Amino acid sequence: MLEAIGVDGMGDLFADIPTEFHLEHGALKLPDGLSEAAIVRKFTQAANKNRNASNTAYFLGGGTYHHFVPAVVDYVISRGEFLTAYTPYQPEISQGTLQTLFEFQTMIARMTGMDVANASMYDAATATAEAALMARRITRRQRVVMAASVNPCYRNVTVNYLSRLDGEYAEVPMGCFGTDLDRVIAAIDDATACVIVQYPDFYGSVFDLAPLRTACDAHQCLMVVAFSDISAFALIESPGAIGADIAVGSGQSLGIPMGYGGPHLGLFTCKQKYVRQMPGRVCGMTTDADGKRGFVLTLSTREQHIRREKATSNICSNQGLMCTAAATYMTLMGDAGLATVACHSAAALQALLENIPDHISTATGTHYNETVLSFADHAARERFLTAAQADGIFGGIPLERIEQGIEARHLLVATTEMVEQDDINRYVSALEAAR
Repeated sequence: MLEAIGVDGMGDLFADIPTEFHLEHGALKLPDGLSEAAIVRKFTQAANKNRNASNTAYFLGGGTYHHFVPAVVDYVISRGEFLTAYTPYQPEISQGTLQTLFEFQTMIARMTGMDVANASMYDAATATAEAALMARRITRRQRVVMAASVNPCYRNVTVNYLSRLDGEYAEVPMGCFGTDLDRVIAAIDDATACVIVQYPDFYGSVFDLAPLRTACDAHQCLMVVAFSDISAFALIESPGAIGADIAVGSGQSLGIPMGYGGPHLGLFTCKQKYVRQMPGRVCGMTTDADGKRGFVLTLSTREQHIRREKATSNICSNQGLMCTAAATYMTLMGDAGLATVACHSAAALQALLENIPDHISTATGTHYNETVLSFADHAARERFLTAAQADGIFGGIPLERIEQGIEARHLLVATTEMVEQDDINRYVSALEAAR
């Protein structure tokens, strides 16, 4: 091979790299070769040292949640007809994919209490940003008001989307992990296109949005409700029930593993009258020339399909395989199963809060499955996290890592149906040990 390409030795292939960056023979100190079986054993032993949700008590949240995923979900989405399917441009050969997306839309619309859902978005953050753009188109206004209790990732992406457009973006504080809607309501004016709030919010708070709905009606702007864990709506009021015009969020909790932060599933729903301004695409049910039921792309308003100036979004890929996973999960669980998951998630948080030691303060108000624990100081929190880690517990997310301006003594803690009573007991013991 060297002769064929006209060089004298392997070193000549690296002649363009400065010599000071060359490694001398043996510099890597590689071990002797092993058999395949020995290599597998070596790497298995190394992998077993990894701490993850399957071998550790897990109290992390912040937008990604540890829910149980039935084995059949992975089986279904691993089938070739789903795993390798692409955008269903030709309905006559894509009926399975189209029907799956149609059923997915139907179930998401039911869970959120909204009229219509699209066939998914990239993730919750981009869905939130697209909701702001959609509201601007509908109202022909340019001002977006965002509650500061919305997930920081959703806020950052929305700011990025709006940064190259005319108009104003107003982010409104709601108190320390609070739900002071009066501040948000006071920020609304007749130039406001929409108000974006999260429910339950980033800190897990559940609160009454009726006053906000009234304020939006008074100023003729849209109310956008974001969410991080859609399973909450099997227990608490849905966005549609509280008057949302647009509801967006994450579907990761519907049978999709955490996977190092992705892929997630962006959900987008709205009232029927706004459907033609909704980004993405909508699958519909119809009949063919013989009167048989069939499925098609009813609306597809992205720039790849129609004139660019008429497009509502430039998103060219949805999370189709994740839609299939979510649809499979919801079908398996049914209404009763989803309600059980939600009840167990909320009950686990309640059980934890009932046993929190006196030296730890907790956020006030009603929470679903997530809340903030506040320690006396940074050192006290770090003592707890060290003790928790030693006992095989992921104790929570230090808020300052993801929320700027937060004092380094707070911990965002989440529970799901995967948290057992023994996990809670060990968590409380770690708190006591770290006084």
